[in-house]
Amino acid sequence: MLRLLGKTVAFGLAGLIVTPIFVSIVVLIAAHLLDPRCGTPGDSGGCEMGAVGIGIYSALPGLALGVALALFQAYRGRAK
Repeated sequence: MLRLLGKTVAFGLAGLIVTPIFVSIVVLIAAHLLDPRCGTPGDSGGCEMGAVGIGIYSALPGLALGVALALFQAYRGRAK
């Protein structure tokens, strides 16, 4: 039980850290590819702040995905 708890915490923290980074990078790349105004002097960092905002909003779903993955692996391991 303690091993499951440790694995759940580790996967949850990994999801909490990795997901916002990945989402921010993907949104920033998409914004620069789809909007020609991104990165120009008149933009004033709007595209970058939008990417960071979406990244922050993805932290809790990333935590939930990490915990769900750990629990799924534990369930699959017990089913065998």
